[in-house]
Amino acid sequence: MRKAVIGLFLVSAALTGCAATHDTPRHTVGLPAAEATPLTDAEQLRISDAQQRLIGTCMRRQGFAFWEAQRLSLAESRTLGYILDDVDWAREYGYGSRLVAKDAAARAANPNLAYRKTLSTQRRQAYDKALDGGLDVPVISVKIPGGGTVSKQMGGCVAESEKKLYGDPREWFRAEKTSGHLRSLYVPKVLADRPFSAALSAWSRCMKKAGYDYKDPGASRQAAIARSDRVAEPKVFEAERKLAVADATCARASDLRRIGEERERHYVAQLRDRYGDTLDTYFRLQHLAFDRARKIVGPRV
Repeated sequence: MRKAVIGLFLVSAALTGCAATHDTPRHTVGLPAAEATPLTDAEQLRISDAQQRLIGTCMRRQGFAFWEAQRLSLAESRTLGYILDDVDWAREYGYGSRLVAKDAAARAANPNLAYRKTLSTQRRQAYDKALDGGLDVPVISVKIPGGGTVSKQMGGCVAESEKKLYGDPREWFRAEKTSGHLRSLYVPKVLADRPFSAALSAWSRCMKKAGYDYKDPGASRQAAIARSDRVAEPKVFEAERKLAVADATCARASDLRRIGEERERHYVAQLRDRYGDTLDTYFRLQHLAFDRARKIVGPRV
C-alpha cells in the first residue's frame, strides 16, 4: 500500500464507509524521523476504526445501542486519487465504482439510523446530545488556505473519541483542515508545471495507443463515472475495468506518479514558511492517534 499524498495524487473520495479521508502532505521537514513518515491507507483506516470503537463504547455507556460501521476489506478501502498506477487493483476493481455503490448501500442500511428512528422524541434528543453534543454544543471554526471558513461541532462521544486519539480535538481540527486545504494553493502550480505537463502528455500518448483519447487521468475517470449508474451491468463494468487498466498501465509507463509527487513536494516546500508548524502538528497528531489506535483495534485485512 503506497503512502497517502495530499490532495492531488492519492487522495480523493475514500471508498470506506466511515474512514476519514485525511489529506496528507508529504513534506515533513522539521519533524523527528519517527513522525516524518506519512501514514499509509491501512494506518489511517485503523485510526478510523478505532474511533468507531470508541464512539460505540461511549454511546453504550450512556444507555444507547450503537453499531460500528460495516468495514470493507483493506483492498476495497484504498483511497483512489488522481493517479492510479496499481494495475492489479484496476484489473480487479476498475475505478472502484462498484465499491462506491457497495459503500452507499451500507450507509443507507446503517442500523444506527434505523435505531434512532425508533426512539421517542425525548430519547432522540438525548441520543443526539450523547453522540455529538446536540444543538447547543460549542462550534469551532478555522479559516482555511485559499479563503473561507470551515466549522465543526465539538461535543459528545465524537469529541470524546477524538480527544482519546488526538489529545486535543480542537488542535487536530485546525491542523487537519488547514493542511488539507493547502492543495488549493499548490495544485494549480503542479498542474501547470513543465515536468508534470510533459508526463501527462506522455500518459495521453500512451492512452491513444491503447485506443483511448483523454488528455489526463481526470478525464479518463470522469468518462467512467458518467456510466457508473449502470455498473451492475457486466458490459459496463468490463469497459470500466479495461479503461482503468489502460490508465494505470500508462501511468506507470510515463512515470507519472513519481514526477507528480516530486513536483508536489517542491511546491509544498514553498509553503512551509507560513504553514510549517501546522504541517508538523498534523503529522505529529496523526502518529499519536495511530499509536493509540493500535491498542484499540486490529488492522483490516
